[in-house]
Amino acid sequence: MSKHEFVICINNCGYEVSLETRKLYEVLVDHDAEKHNQLRVIDESGEDYLYPTYFFDRITLPSDIADHVLHASA
Repeated sequence: MSKHEFVICINNCGYEVSLETRKLYEVLVDHDAEKHNQLRVIDESGEDYLYPTYFFDRITLPSDIADHVLHASA
C-alpha cells in the first residue's frame, strides 16, 4: 500500500481550468480541511488548493504504481 493518496476528479464545475474530469490527482493530508468536507489537491497549476470532497472519488493504488505516477509527474 502506498503512503500517497490519490483521487479521480468526477466534477469540476466552476473549476474547469484547475481540474480535469477523469484525471488522477494527488491528495495532501489536511485534517482541518477534511473536517470541512474539503480535500487539498495538487491541481493543474501544480500547486495545492482546497476543493469539495464530492468533486472526487478516492482510489487505492498499489505502491509500485503510485511510485510510477509520482515519478512521471516530477
